Parts: sequence; structure tokens; C-alpha cells
Amino acid sequence: MPQNLRELPKFRDGLSYLYVEHCKIEQDSKAIAIFDRFGKTPVPCANLSLLFLGPGTSITHSAIQSLARNGCLVCWLGEHGVRFYALGTGETRSAKKIIHQAKLVSDKELRTEVVRRMYMLRFKESLSPDLTIKQMRGMEGARMRKIYKDAAEAAGLEWKGRKYNPTKWDEGDPLNRALSIANSCLYGLCHAAIVSAGYSPALGFIHTGQQLSFVFDIGDLYKGEIIIPLVFQMVAESPFNLEQRVRIACRDLFYQTHLIERILPDIDILLDFSRSDDKNADSIPSLLSDLKIDAGEAVAGDIWDPDEGLIKGGINYEKLEKLEKLEKLERSD
Repeated sequence: MPQNLRELPKFRDGLSYLYVEHCKIEQDSKAIAIFDRFGKTPVPCANLSLLFLGPGTSITHSAIQSLARNGCLVCWLGEHGVRFYALGTGETRSAKKIIHQAKLVSDKELRTEVVRRMYMLRFKESLSPDLTIKQMRGMEGARMRKIYKDAAEAAGLEWKGRKYNPTKWDEGDPLNRALSIANSCLYGLCHAAIVSAGYSPALGFIHTGQQLSFVFDIGDLYKGEIIIPLVFQMVAESPFNLEQRVRIACRDLFYQTHLIERILPDIDILLDFSRSDDKNADSIPSLLSDLKIDAGEAVAGDIWDPDEGLIKGGINYEKLEKLEKLEKLERSD
């Protein structure tokens, strides 16, 4: 486990994701290795952001430990990669951002401001302050219909509308199946970014009521720009072997568009985190730095008091002493 936040890899510098199925994953030195019918494939996980585990996959305890230590989110998916079952933990241990997110989502006026910024980012233009949320939703619906129509015309395909039934997967047309696969890849990457930064995937602003509501909020920022044109192009080329082809194409396009570098800065802008962080720096006097919190389990965090604010919480002093010695050595250098 890194002992200094400067040693933690930045999410924006990582690889987007890797999808595997029908294989066994084991620890390999400080990384992992995938064993399947093709043999052994070593995978350096230090900069891997997200590992999708599809059907027929088994993974050892030590492999999960290596992935967790390197801040790689692990997601267990169902057949075709469109069913979500479970996930591991994120990289940060600080609750600062999720507290800020909870404050915004719990206040009607603040939440409305975030929703407005989300729609402005989708439209790539300013919106009149007189517009209601309902009107903005209507504009978004019209925008998406146009995006689907334009993508269909460009690919020479007929578009009959978005229809998705996970219980009757094979009955869906190639376009809808490919869209579902691509969306799962996009949402997975957004999910990894959200938990990596310490936000909650459940506290959505436009979407609400699900454990992935905020994931849908963020994923929808990029769907019209990245996913839809790609999917229509892939289906136009061939309707066969869509699952694998779409996943690989998504991974390549995420890299080409530098999507992984955009997600967290966009979230911070949407939630106005930087300004809030500066404004509240003195009013929330954290007794333990994020450095010590993210360095491991040395600290339990602060304790809330209605009169005194934050007070010193339980501390593992033996581990904390080691961290403080490390900081002194760094200052002396």
C-alpha cells in the first residue's frame, strides 16, 4: 500500500478497462496473470482502472488483494457484460467528496444547479436560467433523438428506437444489443472513476433511486458523443460477433478520445468541488490529513459532534507514528 499520496497512480493516467471471461486469474508477482485456453497472459495492474469479470471466471484471494492495492476496481458481470452483480472498493479512503456530494443532492436549489450544469455540458452551451428541469429534459430528449437519427443515416441503417430487455437478450436487434454492450463498458469506466475519486455511485442528480444513479448521470454525458456513433458504425460493418467487437472498439475509442482523463475533472466541475473545498477549508478542520487516511488503515477518521464540529477519533498510534516519521524524512530531504 503506498505510504504517500504522491505514490498513488492518477486515475487519468490509467488504462481504461479489461474484460475477461471463462478463465482463471491468479496473482503473478505484484501483478496478476490470466489463464485460459490460450495459456498464460500476464497483466500489469498498477495502472489498470477497471477489471470486468464475465461468466466462467474464477479469481484467487491474492489476485483480488493485488488489484485492490493498486486501486483497480473489480466488477462482476453477467452474460454479455450487461448484468451487474457486484464490485470491489475504490482507491480513496477519504469521505470528503462524498460528504460534499451528499450536501448537494440533499438541497433542492443546489441539486438544481448541478442538474443545470449537467445539461449544459451535454448541450455544450449555456442555458437560460428561466428554463425548468422539465424543459431541459425535453430538450435532452430531442437532442438524443437527433443523435440516433443522424447516426443511423450516417451508417445507412434503420433505427426503430431504443428497446432493451435483459431477460430476452436474443430477441433484441443487433443495434440495441450493441448499444447495451457499449453502455455497460462506458458505465463501468465511469463507475471506476467515481469510486476512485471518493464519490458515491448511488447519489445521482438527474437519475435517482438506484445504486448506480450517479454512474448513469456521468455516463450520459458522453454517450451521444462517443458510444452511439461507434455502435452504429460497428453494426453497419457486420452484425456478427458484436459482443467482442464492440468491447474492443469501445476500449480503443476511450483511449483515442482520452475519456479517462476527462471524467474526474468534469465531475469536479459539475459538483463545483474545487470552490467548495477552498471555501470550507477552515470551517471543517480535519484533524487527520487525507494523506494519512489514504495511506491505509492507520486512522479511523474524525468524530462528528453537533457542538464542537470534528473531534479526534480513534487512531492506531503505532501505524500513525510510522507515517509521521516518513513525513519528517521527506521534509528533511
